Amino acid sequence: MRYIRYAIWGILAVVLVSVCLANRSLVELKLMPEALAELARFNLSVSLPLFVVVLGGIAVGLALGYVLEYLREHKHRREARLRQGEVKKLSREVKKLKRQKHEGKDEVLALLEDAP
Repeated sequence: MRYIRYAIWGILAVVLVSVCLANRSLVELKLMPEALAELARFNLSVSLPLFVVVLGGIAVGLALGYVLEYLREHKHRREARLRQGEVKKLSREVKKLKRQKHEGKDEVLALLEDAP
């Protein structure tokens, strides 16, 4: 199974390298459209290779997706944490009640009574 995973990662790396080599031409990224830039009298721009723009867009999209998913699942994690606290509290209460039940009895008999 490990070798299959390595093969998939290797194929993905070869595909990414070939895409990067095929798209080395420069593209100009501008902050605003031309009409809006004329009104504002400035327009920031940068020239980058096309593969940097594509891979950067993919990376930004993945990061944004992870952050939004983390925020969306917050209520589920909080609920699980609350339930875990309740389980610990009830477990302590069960142990306390078992100690009270077996108080004054022989320890061996108490252990045998609790056995499944």
